[in-house]
Amino acid sequence: MPVVAIVGRPNVGKSTLFNKLAGQRISIVEDSPGVTRDRIYAQADWAGREFALIDTGGIDTETDEVIPKKMTEQARLAIETCDVIIFLTDVKTGITDADENVANLLRRSKKPVALAVNKVDSFTKPRDEIYEFYALSLGDPIPISASQGLGLGELLDEIVKHFKDPVETSDEERIKVAVIGKPNVGKSSLINKILGEERLIVSDIPGTTRDSIDTPYERDSQKYVFIDTAGMRRKSKIKNDIERYSVVRSVAAVERADVCVLMIDAAEGATEQDAKIAGVAHERGKALIIAVNKWDLIEKDNHTMKIFERGLNETFSFATYAEKIFISALTGQRIDKLFDAIIKVEESRTKRISTGLLNEVMIEALAANEPSSDRGKFLKAYYVTQVATGPPTFVFFVNDSSLLHFSYKRYLENQFRRAFGFDGTPLRFVFRNRKE
Repeated sequence: MPVVAIVGRPNVGKSTLFNKLAGQRISIVEDSPGVTRDRIYAQADWAGREFALIDTGGIDTETDEVIPKKMTEQARLAIETCDVIIFLTDVKTGITDADENVANLLRRSKKPVALAVNKVDSFTKPRDEIYEFYALSLGDPIPISASQGLGLGELLDEIVKHFKDPVETSDEERIKVAVIGKPNVGKSSLINKILGEERLIVSDIPGTTRDSIDTPYERDSQKYVFIDTAGMRRKSKIKNDIERYSVVRSVAAVERADVCVLMIDAAEGATEQDAKIAGVAHERGKALIIAVNKWDLIEKDNHTMKIFERGLNETFSFATYAEKIFISALTGQRIDKLFDAIIKVEESRTKRISTGLLNEVMIEALAANEPSSDRGKFLKAYYVTQVATGPPTFVFFVNDSSLLHFSYKRYLENQFRRAFGFDGTPLRFVFRNRKE
């Protein structure tokens, strides 16, 4: 997935533009310099091309103050690692010395740059102020109004023009596995153990893996691509700029994976941050395996694993379907079972059920547990069909979808899982009124 960074000096409207392109209010917008102190990212698309969009703090190359200096370092890192740059300027102030400094930085980066001139009031007549920005030597200035959403189509066309064409590969025959989790839980060690060689850098320092690394692998005639991702951490715990930016790459890696293996440190146990990382995979409809690593270091009795599983189900209450496996990346314990789980959840993710069987299970479920009434009205389900795989997605045709209670939707999901398996994959249920 291409990465697009919005950069510029403070207070030119970067967060306003980011929110408009992302389609939601994500960044804090305030009319004072330095409000955006951290990069914030979102997923966006234009003309059928998806990309990761990054909002950065303002670049001030001449300050010695700690926070602005740190913001500039983060923006520099975004420039180094993104694919296309939006350089945002302000038509009302014209070109400033700070703009010149940013332009020099961008020219040295040799990255594609879309020069956007923000806060333009009128698009019906030429504005002489726009021509001034040709002096930055970064191509044609594109007039926009981020607050009003004007001129953004031309800006997005310029951005997408610089995206590389997707490369046709035979990855469809491979299971793409993203190894995700917090830093220092053993993600790279697991892949090295699988490969039987020190292919990836391994150390005890969190954040060693700074980007996503694809490694092809074949086992028992099944082809895989393992995607080792940089660890995700809560923002309050992030101190290293490279580690902070790696979250963007990790999200993009999850997006293009089929199966996500979430690694957890057995000694630490499942945490709230682990749940947030699992939520990334869940929301994007990826098959999920929770791999509890360093299990060889835990003192155990006959009940230890069951107690740990119970805790996992509480932490990952939204994804109790996830396969759970207890491994040791260091010794190779249960690595064979991990591969069995990967194949199992991928089969579930791509499973398709005939319409006849689906409706049989639906009718039995309705008869066994009738929906409760709402002011005397009852939910009636007439028909269900599967419309997609990866994840399996089902459309129910009902009399009135507003009568559906969340608990009954969960009941139907449990009945489908009991009847058809669907281990390790989320399910998507869509309810439509019959007249629709």
